[in-house]
Amino acid sequence: MSRALLDVLRRHKAGEPIGVTSVCSAHPLVIEAALQQAREDGSIALIEATSNQVDQFGGYTGMVPTEFRDLVFELAGRVGLAEERIVLAGDHLGPNTWRAKPADEAMVLADDLVAAYAAAGYTKIHLDCSMACADDAVPLTDATVAARSARLAAAAEEAAGDRRAELVFVIGTEVPVPGGAHERIDALTPTAPDAARATLDAHRDAFAAHNLDEAWQRVVALVVQPGVEFDSDQVFDYDPSRAGALSAVAEDDPNLVFEAHSTDYQLRERLAELVRDHWAILKVGPGLTFALREALFALASIEDELVPEAGRSRLVETVDRVMVEQPKWWSGYYEGDQHAQRLARRYSYSDRLRYYWPQPDIVA
Repeated sequence: MSRALLDVLRRHKAGEPIGVTSVCSAHPLVIEAALQQAREDGSIALIEATSNQVDQFGGYTGMVPTEFRDLVFELAGRVGLAEERIVLAGDHLGPNTWRAKPADEAMVLADDLVAAYAAAGYTKIHLDCSMACADDAVPLTDATVAARSARLAAAAEEAAGDRRAELVFVIGTEVPVPGGAHERIDALTPTAPDAARATLDAHRDAFAAHNLDEAWQRVVALVVQPGVEFDSDQVFDYDPSRAGALSAVAEDDPNLVFEAHSTDYQLRERLAELVRDHWAILKVGPGLTFALREALFALASIEDELVPEAGRSRLVETVDRVMVEQPKWWSGYYEGDQHAQRLARRYSYSDRLRYYWPQPDIVA
């Protein structure tokens, strides 16, 4: 399945201003829409599951990697998209979910996580060991992050078996951590070119130390911060003038492109500029469930006008009740008084509401 992605990336490296949307969402309606879009415009469907959504224990969606894979293929059959047009990917695979544990314990769980994805047929693997575990000295060094990432690459290669040549790897991470900003962002600085090169050098050395020289040739993208982000109530637009030196780093390697995270609310012209400047993989997730929430809340508003009160779904109040009863996924992200938090729960760009759609009361 990675061949379709590699074709896009080769065309980009050959000079075409072409990129690919990476849909990072576990919501079936979002995935179905993305698959429909790929069918209609002839593109590939790059569908990513994040480590906290889908893991060997089920993540917050309740799905293990094989179940998420089967869901995507079932939806593809429904909309008429051939499976060879789909690339399955794992995002932020590493110890993120278990960073409250000592590093040795967290990394054993991360090994199993990556192996589960690779064994299930996912071919684009983002190795992310940038987060500190309970007993780590902080900040982590490039060498530590890279050594852990190479360890996970080896676990993925072993689990993929005869299909290991199909795996492609993405390294590096963005700021803030997976899941979005925990606080209001006052300023955002693109990754320094020297820092990007240091990340590449450290990972190249770590892969060599793990006898993964052949796998290193399948590292296709580096995640760096182009100066693009959003928090609860603001969006930082891409500014090409601030990222020119960083953009040049991708031109030094014949196989490497950049992957940009948090491109959700960028304008069309900014997205085109990102692709031109070698961010050939553009990740989007919360922006899609934000749009889904807009549609469902609009339908609920129409329902309030047309349907007698006893027959209404009460979707909006049900969503807010569940979020208040189970604040785990939003309480550290939304600041201010009760009124401000209520508005954020419903309308924030961060869209922490996305974590709650699988809740039984909301599903019903």
